[in-house]
Amino acid sequence: MNSRSVLFHYVRTRVLPSRLPFYGWAIVIVAAFATFASGPGQSYVFSVVIDPILIDTGLSRPFLSLLYACGTAFSALMTFWVSRLSDRYGTRRVLMLVGLLFGSFCLGMAAVRGPLGLLISFAALRALGQGSLPVLATLLAAQWFVAYRGRAMAVVMLGIAASNALLPPITQALVTAWGWREAYSALGVMVWVLIIPAAIVIVRDRPESIGLYPDGAATPPASEQHEEHTAVRLPVARPPLRTLAFWLLALPLAASPFLITALVFHQASILAERNLSAAVSASIFMPFAIAAAGTTLLSGFLIERFGPKYVILFNMGLMAVAIGWLLTVSSAWSASIYATLLGATSGLQSITSGVAWAHYYGRHGLGRVQGAAAMVMITGAAIAPLPLALLQQMMGNYQTALLLLLLIPIVCAALVAAFQPPLAVASTVSTTTSDHLLDRFEG
Repeated sequence: MNSRSVLFHYVRTRVLPSRLPFYGWAIVIVAAFATFASGPGQSYVFSVVIDPILIDTGLSRPFLSLLYACGTAFSALMTFWVSRLSDRYGTRRVLMLVGLLFGSFCLGMAAVRGPLGLLISFAALRALGQGSLPVLATLLAAQWFVAYRGRAMAVVMLGIAASNALLPPITQALVTAWGWREAYSALGVMVWVLIIPAAIVIVRDRPESIGLYPDGAATPPASEQHEEHTAVRLPVARPPLRTLAFWLLALPLAASPFLITALVFHQASILAERNLSAAVSASIFMPFAIAAAGTTLLSGFLIERFGPKYVILFNMGLMAVAIGWLLTVSSAWSASIYATLLGATSGLQSITSGVAWAHYYGRHGLGRVQGAAAMVMITGAAIAPLPLALLQQMMGNYQTALLLLLLIPIVCAALVAAFQPPLAVASTVSTTTSDHLLDRFEG
């Protein structure tokens, strides 16, 4: 530890009361604020300002949607790069940088005038908000917790739920009072206030940096006794995208965001085909949000009890039930049940995607693995609405398209069943050699 870390450890262990909660929970709270602050780069906030932007710029809705899709695709690549930076320079430094840039681009959004400015702004806000902040938040929680990683990740993801519930009406109020440009300037200041001071004062990359161990334990986790000092995990040493194990887990974890994005994007049209109004389509977001929040909390404990693999299998089954139920929807109450099922899958997925990679690959070099997974997930979500739209256009209705979508969770359940945790370890490599090999293989 450096002199600053030694002083931090002395104050924490000798000066402050000895019965304070484990410091990792302070890290988790900061991570939850980071996921909350990701809102200005998420679709639920953009949805509030899309119509004012169209009126202001005179662009067509399809063209603006294309700019948004291109920006989202860029965010997938950016997330992979940010995760690598986290491994190399530490999550704390990268979080400060991302917070600074994200707030700055929110202010920059207020100054855009034409298509090029919107494309750059969409790409930056999606990459820094929708992509980087949630990944950095989950990396922090994964480093500080092992035994209690599920419940810690559940608290982190409650930041997303709170952001989803609070930021759209707040943004709408700002737009009504000041206009969409001033609203984004205010959101940028919010990002700076929530992220930068906490990252500087509170966040530390790992518990070991201040003389602690994950979960507040007296010794390192049993599963990591030799991992970081005498070993390198072979699957991490290879680029994740080139391993079969990675894809057997990454595709099922990306399936829920893909399906949820496609179904929510076309929700009004799907329900209109069943003679349900736009008001019904809007109203079922409430049971969706309630179910998502409930399963977010529950899934943390389920993962600690049964492990990520079984929770992912259950979630694939639940997704299949949700799509199957949608095929039968014909009334407002049945649409609410569908939304509840879909929200439950969303809550389960948000935790499993944050926990699974650390659970199976360990904490060392986690950024490169989780960054690659986030890239796959975000890319899938970016293109998700297009296949469903094309199928509907080809078939003339959504019924056949939904039947084809029903195959996705079934196939992904088979992939999860075939997944084997990457447990191979080279047990005679020193820490220095490990880092050298990781960089060499990744290059």
